Amino acid sequence: MSWTFTDERPIWSQISDIVTTRIINGEYSLGGQIPSVRALSEEAGVNPNTIQKAMVELERTKIIETRRTSGRFVTSDVEIINKRRESLALEKIERFMSAMKYIGYTNEEIVMLINKWEQEK
Repeated sequence: MSWTFTDERPIWSQISDIVTTRIINGEYSLGGQIPSVRALSEEAGVNPNTIQKAMVELERTKIIETRRTSGRFVTSDVEIINKRRESLALEKIERFMSAMKYIGYTNEEIVMLINKWEQEK
């Protein structure tokens, strides 16, 4: 996932989502060390303080943990990751469903379109 930011939300929040996605999709492994604030800052092209704010949020939600003198690591707790994965999926479904309903689709029509899309894929 690239470091593309929008004006819709604070950049630190978007960084938090990008790092979370990297954890969920296995780019950053369970229990594994994540890149330093400095490395992520350089990669994303943002101020280290912005990355630090995202890291604090990820620690608050227990997705990552800090080990003194060793750095930050992805949690080894699969349940925390699975809950965040499901939560992220539900957020995306909510946005998708809202957009589809906004343009006039019913739930049944949305399901039919998804099935059609899947068959054509």
